[in-house]
Amino acid sequence: MLRHSDIWRAIDRLAAKYDMSASGLARRSGLDPTTFNKSKRKTREGKLRWPSTESIAKILESTGEPLSGFLNLIGESGRGGGTLPRLPVLGYAQAGQAGYFDDAGFPAGNGWDEIEFPEVSDSNAYALEITGDSMEPVYREGDIIVVSPAASLRRGDRVVLKTRAGEIMAKQLIRQSARKIELVSLNPNYPPLTFGSDDIVWMARIIWASQ
Repeated sequence: MLRHSDIWRAIDRLAAKYDMSASGLARRSGLDPTTFNKSKRKTREGKLRWPSTESIAKILESTGEPLSGFLNLIGESGRGGGTLPRLPVLGYAQAGQAGYFDDAGFPAGNGWDEIEFPEVSDSNAYALEITGDSMEPVYREGDIIVVSPAASLRRGDRVVLKTRAGEIMAKQLIRQSARKIELVSLNPNYPPLTFGSDDIVWMARIIWASQ
């Protein structure tokens, strides 16, 4: 039997497969950006809302995904009987505590949870769940960001980094040289920052965000 949760899970996985959030997938497909928001999946009274066949047709057309591919994303496995890759996930507030990363910025130690996430080429990628408002308006509380330690860094990339003082922060990379790293804050209430290269323990690129 086809369940309400199966269809919405498939839409979320389709968005992730093409490196988009659910709202990004809706925009790309010519739909209202809130069409696939979690708040739209049930009424206030708890009645289940199903996506229309028209909206599903539009997301398949905009991504080029065949219907068979969408059907493979339905169900607990998400791959017609296989299993989706699992990423370690950690609360953003916890990330600044000792023991969760090694010196190169790779996940380490215990305390990590796991989430299913399709098609991540970096086997050391991990996810952080945003808490608080320090990363608004780009990332809000409850958003998930996926970080790739192996991804190359370029000017303009959004990154997560750890300082020698032990602080974990998300910024946008403006310039990186042999001696210094210039960053701009995601929250406009915070000023730009410049660090000496030796002041940064590690820095990794954000490759996906659920927004």
